Amino acid sequence: MSQLTTIARPYAKAAFDFAVEKGALDQWGQMLTFAAEVTKNKDIVELLSGSVSADKITEIFIVVCGEQFDEFGQNLIKVMAANGRLKALPEVCDAFLALKQEYEKEMDVDLISATELSDKQLTDISSKLELRFERKVNLNCSVDETLLGGVVIRAGDLVIDNSTRGQLGRLSDALQS
Repeated sequence: MSQLTTIARPYAKAAFDFAVEKGALDQWGQMLTFAAEVTKNKDIVELLSGSVSADKITEIFIVVCGEQFDEFGQNLIKVMAANGRLKALPEVCDAFLALKQEYEKEMDVDLISATELSDKQLTDISSKLELRFERKVNLNCSVDETLLGGVVIRAGDLVIDNSTRGQLGRLSDALQS
């Protein structure tokens, strides 16, 4: 997996730089997301694992993707196929989307709560996180009934555990030390 990530990084960076230059970040994000999904299809996986020529793989891939790709997206597919790198398309997509989020000063934040939160609570949490991180925050909300109360927030490597369970754990640690 890390080898594919290393392989994918230069392709993602090149696609990102080109998309910024052309003002087509969203279009490229959609193209790469679609291409990543195509590479997960079992028939395509078999095709990429086989001994089919790069030209044939490129032709099939472009036919499958149809109008989802413009000529520049097709060129990326041709280059990656010629170098035997189409298997890395999901990682290229992930790296591209990470660069896009960084460029647009956005971040995804997972918010896990004990109960469904109201719109006002979500707005308050979102605005406070935007102040803290100085970025636009996209909340991915979920409910975990095993939490007694409160919320757990995961933003990249940062975890803010403001759940009742987390608070009780910290209290227990403090009492034992």
